[in-house]
Order: sequence, then C-alpha cells, then structure tokens
Amino acid sequence: MVDVPVLAVEGVQKSYGGVVVLHPTSFSVAAGHVTALAGENGAGKSTVLKIISGQVRPDQGLVSVNGVPLTSSDPKSARRLGVAIVPQELAPYPDLTVYENIFVGREIHTRLGLLDRGAMIKQAREMLEVFELDIDPRWPMSRLSVALTQIVEIAKATTWGAKVLLLDEPTSAIPDHEVGRLYDVIRHLREQGVAMIYTTHRMAEIQELADSVIVLRDGELVFESGIEDASEGTIVHAMVGRDMDALFPEQAMSTGPVRLQVKDLQLGRTCPCVCMEVKQGEILGIGGLVGAGRTEIMEAMYGVRRSYSGTILLDGTPVRRNHADSSIRAGFSFVPEDRKGAGLVLERSVLDNGSLPHLRAFTIAGWIRTFARRAAVDKATKSVNLKSRGLNQLVGTLSGGNQQKVVVARWLTQDGRVLLLDEPTRGVDVGARGEIYTIIRDLAASGISVVFISSDMTELIGLSHRVLVARAGEIVGELDREALDRPDAQEQIFRLASGQTLDADEAQAS
Repeated sequence: MVDVPVLAVEGVQKSYGGVVVLHPTSFSVAAGHVTALAGENGAGKSTVLKIISGQVRPDQGLVSVNGVPLTSSDPKSARRLGVAIVPQELAPYPDLTVYENIFVGREIHTRLGLLDRGAMIKQAREMLEVFELDIDPRWPMSRLSVALTQIVEIAKATTWGAKVLLLDEPTSAIPDHEVGRLYDVIRHLREQGVAMIYTTHRMAEIQELADSVIVLRDGELVFESGIEDASEGTIVHAMVGRDMDALFPEQAMSTGPVRLQVKDLQLGRTCPCVCMEVKQGEILGIGGLVGAGRTEIMEAMYGVRRSYSGTILLDGTPVRRNHADSSIRAGFSFVPEDRKGAGLVLERSVLDNGSLPHLRAFTIAGWIRTFARRAAVDKATKSVNLKSRGLNQLVGTLSGGNQQKVVVARWLTQDGRVLLLDEPTRGVDVGARGEIYTIIRDLAASGISVVFISSDMTELIGLSHRVLVARAGEIVGELDREALDRPDAQEQIFRLASGQTLDADEAQAS
C-alpha cells in the first residue's frame, strides 16, 4: 500500500449469478504512480477497472478518490471524482475531426448558443501540444494511426483534469515502432501527478513503465509489490501458478526429411534473395527487429504478398508463387499477425470462422454439408482446447487467446503440411500462451512443419529447434538448438538483427 493514495480500492467484491468473479480486493495508487494490473484473461482485471470507472456496482467494498467515495455507480459520477478510462477497444468517430472527437459531449458554445469551433480548435491544438503531437485538430480521425488515435483518446480523457487514468491494454493494437510514443505520454502524465492503472500482457512493458505491480488470479489479488522486487518470472508465476520455464513443453528434436524449401525468393527486383529449409516436424523461428522484413518474407512464402522471383518446394513439388489458393491446396496454413483484422470475421460464429479457408471441401454443388462441417470444426476446436459456449458463439466475444486458437483450429479441419505463424501470441495472456505453445509442439510432433515469427526473445528461444535472424529483408544468421541453449543466445540474436559483428567464437557457435 502506498502512503498517500489518490485512488483507494477497499474490499471490493463482485459476483454474477452466484459466481464470484472478484473476491474482496484492496489496493491503492498514489499521485504520479503507475501500477501495472496483471493477470490472465478472466482473472478479474476488467471487473476491477469497471468498478473503479463506475460502470459496475460492487457487491461490497468502496472506491474513493482523494478520500471522496464513489457512492453512485455510474461513469459520470466517477468522472466527476476525476476518474478517466481509455478502453482496449477504441471507439472514436472516424468521420469527425480530431477536435470534434476531443470535445464530443462537452462542446464549447458561443453566447448565442452556436458551436464555437474556433475555440475548440485552439484548445484542442494546445492539448495535443502538451503531448508533443504534430496533429492538425481539423484532420479527420480516420487519418490517424492506431497509436495516434490512442494518444488522442488519452488527451481527451486527461486534459479536463483527470486525477486517475485507467489504461486497458493500450499497446495491444499498436505497432512496436509506435509504442515508444505512448510510453512518452505516460511518463509525461506521471510527471503531472496523474495516478495510473495499466493493464498489459507484455512483461517488458511492466518493467519499463510500472512503479508497482499487482496480480489477480481467479478473481483474487495474489501478489503486490514494488517493481524493483518483481522479476518477470515472479510475476508470471503469480499469474499462472507455475514458473515461466514450465510454459514451454518438452521438445522432441526433428529427424524428418526436408519438407519446405525456399530458394532465392525475391520480393522485388532489387531485393535480396531469401533461402531456407524446414524439416518435417521442425519448429523454425524467425527473429529480427521491427522493419526487418520478417512478415513480408512469410507473406511472400504463402502467396498473399507478391514476390518477384524464386522457387518454393513442398516435399519436392513446386508451389505456385503469388497464389494463396494454390498454397492452401498444397498444404500451407497461415495465421497472420493481425488476427482481428486479417485472421477472423469477428461478427461470425466459431463454426463459420473455423471452416472459412476450406469451405469448398464442405460443399457439394454449392450446398454446404452441414453435418460434415460441424463435425470437422468441432474436432479441430477440441484439439486446441478452445474454451467457448459452443460453435455458434460469435468469435468477437471470445478472449484473445481463444480467438487465436480459432485461427489455428481453422487449418486443422483438413490435412496440412506447413503452418506459418506471425506473432502467434501477441495480445494473448501468459496462461493462454502456454496452451498455444503446447498446440504448436503437438502439431510439430504430428509431422507438421512450423515456421513462426516472434518479437519475444524468450518465446523465440524456448520454442524453436532453430532460429533464423532477418535484417533488411534477408536472412543474416542462424542459431541451432545448441546455440539457443547458450546463456548469450539473446545477445547473439540481437547483434545479428542490428548488424553488429560476432566474434570468431560466437560466429562458429551460431
């Protein structure tokens, strides 16, 4: 507990239908202090944020800001106390301008009752300058990136004098190269004395931003500490009840023949040639810094990104380039990085999403074979331990980890030979990561060749048989399992990715 709290949460508890989703929980946050709220999906994090922001009434307990209790559970009452929340799923008005979004619901009027657009534009510009954003308030919101939209939402939430800011997974949809801008905004707010609660699945963010961390597991507060006493392993253990090393299942080394060969693949006339081989049952990781071209290489292998030249062989048979349908028929499966935008149809059911790539296999003369489709999708979703209310549940209502399982399961309705995964655990909590790792290992053990991209070094090293390192669109290094087991493996990957030279011993080892 901190000495002089701005926010105090005292014994709050919540149940739904007789099921306790949040046991009595107490903690506090001081001015200029960032508290990371960690836990798996379903641990109770969202319930805590909704109670603090006045969206949900607790069954018992009290929330207070600067000693003033929140007695009426509605967002307006919480806002009057100085509580602001920026939800994970942003909902700006894309066709309105930036300044109109900032002032929606609290517009400035002239003495004649007309909208004072000049005053709102002026104030919006001043608000954005506080966060060092070079944005014209008259731009439409649709022009902004996800990161800038996130920061505009933060500006909207804090510039009216918020004392407490709740940030729910603020970087989950932001590209890595734009995360730093958000970090700067949070540090600025800390200097202004704003108390913040920050939820994230990324351990690196907790270490980078938080002053303290609290962990919920199954609705109970199981860990609370200053960040200096909270290692990544300690936090993970508190979240899932087991050590980080236990997240990675035992690995069987691949002994199968070469299944996938990529020879001299060029994305453009002047681009470097990419070559790689992957054995049957092998898990090949691809590492590198943001902008290294990893996603572009994988998309070109699959055929959704046009390549200029090269040869792709699957079990010795050429696969037509630049043609995803041919890749699917040959036995390729692809899980994209943006599962919500490119991997799923959120408004459709688990059944529809699970059968989408192979719908042709479930139709005769244009008619869907309903029983065969349901049986195949049901078997595939059970194989990945999908937690849902059934095949008719909308995918958009599933947790991030279960959404990712649907994207993987959809490819298991037919026999596959190569599985391509782009950041397979991005936005997924630690517990669900462990399940996805097990799924990947099981698929590899069944003979499927797996190629995956990851920006998480622990994941890359813990899951792979081999790791290729990409830089500027080409493969610049390779680490086998022996090299990955060395204590300096992370340093070797980073040095290759950043263009640093390995010494003779390191080069021989890698």
